[in-house]
Amino acid sequence: MKTFWLSALSFFLLMACSSSDDNTSGNPENEDMYFPENNSDTWETKTPASLGWNEDAIQPLLSFLEQKHSRSFIILVNGRIVMENYFNGHTATTPWYWASAGKTLTSTITGIAQEEGLININNKVSDYLGTGWTSAPADKENLITCKHLLTMTSGLDDEGGDSVAPENLHYLADAGTRWAYDNVYVKLQDVIATASGQTWSSYFNTKLRDKTGMTGAWIESGDDLSVYWSTTRSMARFGLLILNNGDWNGTQIVNSNYLAAATSTSQQINKSYGYLWWINGEDSYHLPQTQIQFPGMLISNGANDMFMALGKNDQKIYVIPSKKMVVIRMGDAADEENWALSGFDNDLWGKINAVIN
Repeated sequence: MKTFWLSALSFFLLMACSSSDDNTSGNPENEDMYFPENNSDTWETKTPASLGWNEDAIQPLLSFLEQKHSRSFIILVNGRIVMENYFNGHTATTPWYWASAGKTLTSTITGIAQEEGLININNKVSDYLGTGWTSAPADKENLITCKHLLTMTSGLDDEGGDSVAPENLHYLADAGTRWAYDNVYVKLQDVIATASGQTWSSYFNTKLRDKTGMTGAWIESGDDLSVYWSTTRSMARFGLLILNNGDWNGTQIVNSNYLAAATSTSQQINKSYGYLWWINGEDSYHLPQTQIQFPGMLISNGANDMFMALGKNDQKIYVIPSKKMVVIRMGDAADEENWALSGFDNDLWGKINAVIN
């Protein structure tokens, strides 16, 4: 009889553990965050079925991605890969450019430099670069802080082309009074290089890339600009760091309070913009290259708490804290060349929602 009860107890304990494991695998809320090891190609996975996703909607999503000139697509939930797909000859080891999605790398490094006491985003840019870094009158140039560069509110003329040489940076409005999407934010890279006494690439590699196991490099693209190139998984590693509030497997790489500010409305002109991050769920937005305010949120099919790194020709990092999810898309322009936002975002999320909801 004693043997019977011991066997019965063991059975019920086993069933309880199995039930707990099943609930954990199906419910991201009960699951630990996973981080892939640095210098390793190994990455834990989950199946869509384990999350209760609609598997019948997966192929229509993949067909849409391929039709729209995608090269790669990844969905992470709690850090684990649920979907990873490559198209048009692209592979897991092929590097691709981030375009303006890489602005968020500059934003993140700015937060790290501030946490280390090298800079203060509320200080004026000329404190670090000296006067004459623009062609604006000195009193107007001295209004521009590092935070204005982070929020696209420098007041400098955005019609002068891509170059950020002083002769191309002209005063148009007082800093903080006008939102305009342009390249002047890259002066933050000069600020950090000057303050740290290192090259931008060296500081970036040491403080962010190598600590998260990312690969990739900044490649000169002309007009005083560099563009980051990496594999899709490296982009996913960065998204995972941001999803986890700047913590990488127990190491706080970027201050969580800074990240909270970076991924929230940063000013009232364009409520859908943070510190070089795009913000969903607000009641109005501006598009790049316009001064028009549009009603509603950026991506109506996207979650209210979603924030995004968006780059030219539809390079995408979507972070959705409520779903503990990161979504990556790299490739060529889905329809026609665009600056960052396009109708593709909303169409893509319609397809994703059919899978995950």
